[in-house]
Amino acid sequence: MKYLSTLFLVVSLAFAQEDTATKDPKAAKTKEEKKKPSKKNPDDIGERDVGKGINWYSIEKEIALGKSLAQDIERSAKVVDDAVVAEFINRMGQNLVRNSDAKVPFTIKVIDSEEINAFALPGGFFFINSGLILAADTEAELAGVMGHEIAHIAARHGTRGATRGQIANLATIPLIFMGGWAGFGFRQAAQVAIPAGFLMFSRGFEREADLLGLQYMYKAGYDPGAFIDFFEKLQAKEKRKPGTLAKVFSSHPPTDDRVTAAQKNIQELLKERPEYVVTTSEFQDVKARLAALHNRRKLDPQDPNRPKLRRKPGDGTSTIEDEDGKKTKTDEDERPTLKRRPTEKENNN
Repeated sequence: MKYLSTLFLVVSLAFAQEDTATKDPKAAKTKEEKKKPSKKNPDDIGERDVGKGINWYSIEKEIALGKSLAQDIERSAKVVDDAVVAEFINRMGQNLVRNSDAKVPFTIKVIDSEEINAFALPGGFFFINSGLILAADTEAELAGVMGHEIAHIAARHGTRGATRGQIANLATIPLIFMGGWAGFGFRQAAQVAIPAGFLMFSRGFEREADLLGLQYMYKAGYDPGAFIDFFEKLQAKEKRKPGTLAKVFSSHPPTDDRVTAAQKNIQELLKERPEYVVTTSEFQDVKARLAALHNRRKLDPQDPNRPKLRRKPGDGTSTIEDEDGKKTKTDEDERPTLKRRPTEKENNN
């Protein structure tokens, strides 16, 4: 009976609203004429609520959660501390944030990792791998990836996705705060147990992030076509060496679909401009600094994890000691051994 009463009340209210609109056509017309901010209109950026949807996390809790997860990452991974690199990437990212729908402050940091990846945590915490920066040929290509990740935060995909997972299986709620869900990509490398619901977005969320990210880079002045250029480059890389990007983009729609959708969105939603930012000399300088940091790390003789070669005097053998102090005896010295040919006199004897 209680259910029927509630249903009757809802239906009655719906008919009452419809009746009011019918009786007052002027009011109905005014309401109709009032244009709602559209998710597909870049001119409405900042006035629309792209993060609406069922979400059990308040903005305050979302920020606190993201901060806690970000601290775990920084304890487990090496953050690039080069002031020039960090300042440029942060400035570039904050410019994109200002031209987005985000309603939280952003913290953007670079991780010293050769993996081509970037990821966004709830509440405005955004990490980008140095490998991704080096893989981008232009500043606009990097802006496309950064815009995509900023869109995940603006649309609150992390906590909305986690809420969906909790609704689907309420038994997983304690795991959200205990790090019980399995990880992927960066979490495997850094051994950080970030719940998968906060990073593995649905394909619908990925498509939305592509749509919004294109608008953000466009409004910031970048060439949106660079987004397509970068994903085509990743697609070619995957074809040359299958499986190299599987972990990073396991939850993303197929690259062909993303490229096609991006091309359609650019043609239909973004008015062509006479000029765009493609790249800058400052971006190229940052890439050069990062490349130098990577090379220096590889050649650093003080690297404690580098195997040490030790020779035992007089026996022509050597021992390799690994990072755990374990010693392995190698084959004998492979230098050629010279043998003197015996003389005829020595043969007769």
